Amino acid sequence: MQLPEWWDWDLAYTEHVESRMEERGISDIDLRMILQNPSSVQPGRPGRWQVEARHAGRRWTIVLEPDLDDHLVFVVTVYQRDE
Repeated sequence: MQLPEWWDWDLAYTEHVESRMEERGISDIDLRMILQNPSSVQPGRPGRWQVEARHAGRRWTIVLEPDLDDHLVFVVTVYQRDE
């Protein structure tokens, strides 16, 4: 799978995702591990990308929004997918 050009840029976390990560028991390290082996990376809403991956036996979706000016990738949200 070919990853977008911004894939290796630094991550930044929105306030929203920080609270969701805490609620869902996901740490920064967990999130980075999930992103290391995506099963798909697809455009979503304009300017956003949806990443599907597995971690610890579960399916996860992560929504990313690359900032092309600052070369950052904002993590918008992360949630577990139903099997």
